Amino acid sequence: MSAIQNICVAADEADQRIDRWLRVHFPQVSLSQLQKWLRTGQVRVDGHRVKPGVRLGSGQEIRVPPAALDVKTAPKRTAIVRRSVTSEEADALRARVLYRDDLVIAIDKPAGLAVQGGSRTYRHLDGMLDALTFDARERPRLVHRLDKDTSGVLLLARDARTAAELTSAFRSKTARKVYWAIVVGYPNPLQGRISAPLIKVPGERGERVEADGEVGREAVTFYRTIDRASRRASWLSLEPRTGRTHQLRVHCSQILGRPILGDGKYGGAMAFLSSEGLGRGLHLHARGIRVPHRKKGLLEVFAPLPPHMARTMTFLGLDPKHADCDFSPELD
Repeated sequence: MSAIQNICVAADEADQRIDRWLRVHFPQVSLSQLQKWLRTGQVRVDGHRVKPGVRLGSGQEIRVPPAALDVKTAPKRTAIVRRSVTSEEADALRARVLYRDDLVIAIDKPAGLAVQGGSRTYRHLDGMLDALTFDARERPRLVHRLDKDTSGVLLLARDARTAAELTSAFRSKTARKVYWAIVVGYPNPLQGRISAPLIKVPGERGERVEADGEVGREAVTFYRTIDRASRRASWLSLEPRTGRTHQLRVHCSQILGRPILGDGKYGGAMAFLSSEGLGRGLHLHARGIRVPHRKKGLLEVFAPLPPHMARTMTFLGLDPKHADCDFSPELD
């Protein structure tokens, strides 16, 4: 028989009822059995008994009984297996801490590091969070995500209460995020508001996101051009007001017609410029975040440009001095 295991609530599962979460993860288990697990405390959230209607927060841990994992038909989402973190990995991750207090930790996530595990993704931030426990009694929790190839500010909550507060801030749009991107060409107009609903669609090469005004979910992005390299490329500031998967990449490519440099998934060949002086990789960076903070009132954290984007900006002659304001004042 399997041992008791914990499953981490993914960022996209936040605000879901525990009974619904169990039915999604364990469709092969009867509803009456799931209710019994909850009623008898065999299923717990962060070590506590909960009622069927309690809503989950990103990063919370669900304790499941051995019987759940012994059922022959395994769920698509499996328990997260935390491999040991090497001392080199731990040191590298701690060196990327931008801000830390007793409630939150902000790190500068490097491009290429997945936030959570998945199919054939064994090295990910969620599996390394024990290295960021510091003086706390528990490991920090994820409250939002960044794409694997996107660099920049990522917030972690250091306790369940803070995780719930930050999840609520992202859901209610009281949290603000600003991204920097280098796109091919330049947008016309140079600044504006994009409102283009998005939908996930399956494909031969995996899931994609497409703009669909009829059945898509609301997606809003404000953008402005910070600097231009003639007609070749532009440096944009992007402020998403919704948090859809690949929102900025799709809005830039499909709505503005200016794909983010290095984004072959959505821009195809148009997303690349031929030159040896350009940095490689997706040129999308989570520059800053502003969130309500229980003790400070408001917390702002910014991340420096990643090396590949700094190299490209230098080569193209884009001047960082032009970024005089990170968050658009007109949106305050």
